[in-house]
Amino acid sequence: MQVGSHPGKWRMKIRGIRDALWRTIEAVPAKHTLQMAAALSYYFVISLFPALLLVSAILAYLPGANPFDQVLSLMSGFVPRESIDLLRKVLATVVTPNRSTLLSFGILGTLWTASGGFAAAIEALDIAYEVEEARPFWVTRPLAVALTLLVGVLLLVALVVMIVGPQFGTWLALRTNLSWLFAEAWPYIHWTIAVVFTVLAVESLYFLAPNVKQRFWATLPGAMLAVGCWIGLSYTLGYYFRSFAHFNKTYGAMGAVIALMVWLYWTSFFMLVGAELNCQLAKETRKGKIKQDEDPSGLTGLDLAA
Repeated sequence: MQVGSHPGKWRMKIRGIRDALWRTIEAVPAKHTLQMAAALSYYFVISLFPALLLVSAILAYLPGANPFDQVLSLMSGFVPRESIDLLRKVLATVVTPNRSTLLSFGILGTLWTASGGFAAAIEALDIAYEVEEARPFWVTRPLAVALTLLVGVLLLVALVVMIVGPQFGTWLALRTNLSWLFAEAWPYIHWTIAVVFTVLAVESLYFLAPNVKQRFWATLPGAMLAVGCWIGLSYTLGYYFRSFAHFNKTYGAMGAVIALMVWLYWTSFFMLVGAELNCQLAKETRKGKIKQDEDPSGLTGLDLAA
C-alpha cells in the first residue's frame, strides 16, 4: 500500500502544478499584469542609468581594459543594439577618470534614485501576492535600497563570471594545480554560475520585497520561470530588433529609448508572472486558504510558510 501510494502522490503534485500554472495564466488579465509591467518599465528606466553609473564605478577597479564596455558588449546579445549605443553615450558623459570620486558619488548620490525601481517593484509584487502593504515608508524605502544592493551584487557576480569568459578555466588551470578537466568544463560552468546567481537575485527579490512570510526556496519555481522566459524572450527580442524592427526609422532619435523600454517592459512582465506562480503554488499547498499573520511589530503580512 505504501509503495503504491507514491504514483498517486506524484499525480496529485503534477495536477497541483498544472492547476497553479492555469490560475497564473488567468491572473494575468485579472490583476492587470501587463499594465503593471508597463508602469514598472517606466520606473526601471528612471533607475537604470544611476544603477549603471554605480556598476561602472565598481567595475573600474577590476583588471582588464574597460570591463564595463565588455559588459555592454555582452548585453548586446539580448538588448537592442540602439539601446546599447544609447547607454554608452549617456555613460560617456558622466563617467570621469577619477574613480574614487565617481564611486563615492555613485554610492551617496545615485543609490537612492536607483532604488526607485525596487520601491515600485515592492508594490507590484504585493499585488501579485494578493497582499496589502502594511509596512510604513520608513521600512519599505530602506528595504528598496537594500534590495538594490543585494540584487545588484548577485547580478554583478553573474556579469563578472561572463566577462572573464570561457578561456578563464584554461588560464586558471595553468597557474594552479587544477586538473585539465576543470579547464574543459569551465565554458559550461561559467554559464551555470551566471544563471544560478541570476535566479538567486530574482529569488531574493521575491523573498524580501512582498509583504509575505514564506520559505526562501518556495520562491524557486517562480524565479526559474521568470529567468528562463526572460533569457528566451531577450534573445528573441534581440534577434527581432536586429533583423526586423527599425525603431530609428519610426521614432527617430527616440528609437533607442523605445527599444529599451520594450525590453524592460517584458522583463518586468515575466518578473511579475514568476511572482504570480509562487503565489498560486502557495495557495495550492494551502488548499486555497491563505492565513493572515501578524508579526511582533504589529505589521500584518501574508503567511505562506506552512
